Amino acid sequence: MATEKWWTAPAEDDQGNTVMVSGREIDPRYPESGKYNDRIELRWTYTPEPGGMPNDDTAALMEQADAVLREALDKEKACLLTGVYTGAGQRDWIIYTKNPRIFQSLLNRAWAALPLLPVQIYAEKDPGWAEYREMRENTYIPDAD
Repeated sequence: MATEKWWTAPAEDDQGNTVMVSGREIDPRYPESGKYNDRIELRWTYTPEPGGMPNDDTAALMEQADAVLREALDKEKACLLTGVYTGAGQRDWIIYTKNPRIFQSLLNRAWAALPLLPVQIYAEKDPGWAEYREMRENTYIPDAD
């Protein structure tokens, strides 16, 4: 992607807790290509501070994991990070991929130098990008310029 555009907005989960949503503006050619049909969700559950966010140590490790994951994904065009949600005791990374096995290998390499992280992985077919479209519809903030 030529330009990297992200937005961040508060949202609520099903229980009314605040969750900060960072969404990525995706070139429509990616979902329309029919190649990125698998959605991977990485979920890190943590003990929340008041307000639902992680403590400083957990947040620092999450940011480290996030940085190396983004770097690895930027190099591999078979996977696209579309959103990161943090709050209510969990952080979720949402990735669309051409091939879950490629993503698994990429994730293992990206996080190899980190301590074992308490992350659960969920995958499902989402050829219509329903999760991305819902997230964008509910949280998108257009550029002010």
